[in-house]
Amino acid sequence: MFLPTTKEEMRLLGWDACDIIIVTGDAYIDSPYSGAAVIGRVLLDAGYKVGIIAQPDINLKLKTENLKFKTEEQKQTSHIDIARLGEPRLFWGVTSGCVDSMVSNFTAVKKPRRSDDFTPGGKNTKRPNRAVIAYSNHIRFHFKGTKPIVLGGIEASLRRMAHYDYWDNGLRRSILFDAKADYLVYGMGERAVLELAEALDKGGDAGRIRGICHISAKKPGECVELPSFDECAGDKEKFTESFRLFYNNNDAQTAKPLAQRQDTRYLVQNRPSEPLTEKELDRVYELDYEYDAHPYYKKMGVIKALDTIKFSITSHRGCYGECNFCAITTHQGRVVSSRSEGSILREAGRLVKLKGFTGNIYDVGGPTANMYKTGCSKIKGGHCANKRCLYPGTCPSLINSHEAQIELLDKIREIKGVKRVFIASGIRHDMVMADKRYGPGYMEKLVSHYTSGQLKLAPEHSQPAVLSLMGKPDAGSTAKFRERFYLINREKGMKQFLSYYLIAAHPGCDDGDMRKLKEYLRAELKANPQQVQIFTPAPGTWSGVMYYTEKDPFTGRKIFVEKGQKGKERQKHILKPA
Repeated sequence: MFLPTTKEEMRLLGWDACDIIIVTGDAYIDSPYSGAAVIGRVLLDAGYKVGIIAQPDINLKLKTENLKFKTEEQKQTSHIDIARLGEPRLFWGVTSGCVDSMVSNFTAVKKPRRSDDFTPGGKNTKRPNRAVIAYSNHIRFHFKGTKPIVLGGIEASLRRMAHYDYWDNGLRRSILFDAKADYLVYGMGERAVLELAEALDKGGDAGRIRGICHISAKKPGECVELPSFDECAGDKEKFTESFRLFYNNNDAQTAKPLAQRQDTRYLVQNRPSEPLTEKELDRVYELDYEYDAHPYYKKMGVIKALDTIKFSITSHRGCYGECNFCAITTHQGRVVSSRSEGSILREAGRLVKLKGFTGNIYDVGGPTANMYKTGCSKIKGGHCANKRCLYPGTCPSLINSHEAQIELLDKIREIKGVKRVFIASGIRHDMVMADKRYGPGYMEKLVSHYTSGQLKLAPEHSQPAVLSLMGKPDAGSTAKFRERFYLINREKGMKQFLSYYLIAAHPGCDDGDMRKLKEYLRAELKANPQQVQIFTPAPGTWSGVMYYTEKDPFTGRKIFVEKGQKGKERQKHILKPA
């Protein structure tokens, strides 16, 4: 059963109204890969009536002939796409979808993107710019004095504090203010959204829930106060200080609540939610998903994202890699939470029975596939405040063993009906090389069974100064991994190859660094670059701070930042000519 998207579907379920309506910028794919679907399923499992309005057209006028209305308000809003399910009893949930809408709609050089993998037909015509703000304001316009609006997903999560916005080329307030919403659920929101729904249903204190941001007229006494929005806008050093306090208070065990004055009011960020336990995570991923696009959207055209996510499995969430350009740290968090082996095997068994399954499972992983069942040996469910797990090298306290993932993949491959299992979500090759006990066996299995012709690595760069600003270890492990990978291929008579993700125009990188990277690729990796992307300064990242301030935030040293669009493209074309 899909969550309802129309009133007709609601009637078939015997519902007069929804308790919660989720509005998303993606087409509705009922899959554990879709945040909107996951939150919807979690709430449904808890007994709430949940509907989804996916990619609402904020300009569409619906046909109203032959419709009957109980109230004048229903009649007035009946021609609006956002009103197709009526008004919820408890709250609206609003998300841009799986991607920040500005990243989805524009390239790194601010050119409009033509395609969107999460839109039927693939044309990028459905998701408005700043989708969270657009949808929230649209709801407010058509439903005066409506039930609370709750923001969630990656766009809301990364923009929850005062942040640098690349497309405005300046600072913006918390998205909670611009969206005129009531609450913001940040991070992985299952626990927080359940507590919020209960509080709104039973009259509890929603403002005290962990994992929630809200607006307050006064600063709560227990909060750490960040420099105000006005201070940050007037002083880049204050903005760096603000981001540091924000970044350092993302661990559920040690974080303090935060407050930041935005106008005459405060944005309050409560402490982060505790990560889900293995048992809780298993339950979330074993809910009754359809693993398909809802027919309402499927009939509109092919949804390209479905090609890969339909037959893929999430084994864990979170990443302790802490690359400075990556937003995962401030969204999913540094703590890796893994599902049980049994839960993953049961999901693989369900995939085998789905229509269209050809025997291939295209991915088993998470933000970094080989972090499954790994983590700190000293701090359970948390992390060190002043050091990183993988930079400048692999921490000796890290449980860096590939044994559990090897066993898991081997057992999936043995399931009747499964022909091949692949790892497509990417691995940290430095972790493989640092795992002296299981790393060699993992590489052999990776080459023999779990690579589909090519394996993607993400060294990003080769020059020490640039890698340091990226928060990436030196390039030595890349060359060693390459040597071992091709040796195993030769021994087994296979012809698989490596491809490399590389970044141009990261803060601190100039044309000379790109030429040295090109030399390194030819001399050490014997490679012609295929995957070169121009750096995008995403909100919620240290690299975004560097781009805005033009300083190394860890030393205060001034750095070169390529901000001209032609200069950015030139850096890319040094590696990959146009």
